Amino acid sequence: MYGFGIIHMESLIHFKDADILNGETVVLYNLDMDIMPGDFVYIVGKVGSGKTSIIRTMTAENKLLKGEGEVCGFNLRTLKSRDIPFLRRSLGVIFQDFQLLTDRSVEANLEFVLLATGWKDRQRIDRRIQEVLEDVGMQTKAHKMPHQLSGGEQQRIAIARALLNNPKAILADEPTGNLDDETADEILQLLMDLNREGTAIVMVTHNRAIFEKYPGRVFSCLSERCQEVVDEGIDITL
Repeated sequence: MYGFGIIHMESLIHFKDADILNGETVVLYNLDMDIMPGDFVYIVGKVGSGKTSIIRTMTAENKLLKGEGEVCGFNLRTLKSRDIPFLRRSLGVIFQDFQLLTDRSVEANLEFVLLATGWKDRQRIDRRIQEVLEDVGMQTKAHKMPHQLSGGEQQRIAIARALLNNPKAILADEPTGNLDDETADEILQLLMDLNREGTAIVMVTHNRAIFEKYPGRVFSCLSERCQEVVDEGIDITL
């Protein structure tokens, strides 16, 4: 793909002996991680343990200077700046604080993303917006402004935005952090439904109750390392 060279053919996301940076500082050493199509993966740990830095490395916001890294066929070590938008179109990203544009409607928020990623046909744009709103149960909210929506509704719109370009994986950075428990459950159920339909989910959280209630693979970040929890011998400290 795009001549970058496939490092690991089966994985959507692959790290091997990768040092993860936050700015110029290494926060995690020698990360090994393979995320496969259809996986539901949690990255857990205390605040400041490097969880979000992994997500930012996946989206090429943070550079990878040591080790192997590949996301959706893009080699993070050799990726050119001009090709970063193509990498990001392979992913959907959901943030804790929603990051909706407050000066325009739900429909206009979604239209903005499609236009920015190269969509031009008006009918296709309108149809895709309707499809993703239906996917998240928000088809009646297209003309609402973000401030007219609850926190849970805003996060559903953020998920719809993440789905616009049919991503291979969704990266969710503390997507329930600003929500009450009942609403958080609704968002997790929605992510689980999307996962069952084949979309890989990578979710950052420090909420143990979430990954205990909704099972998935778990990577624990602790003491500058991030390891998959495959038995009780790996500590999960939150």
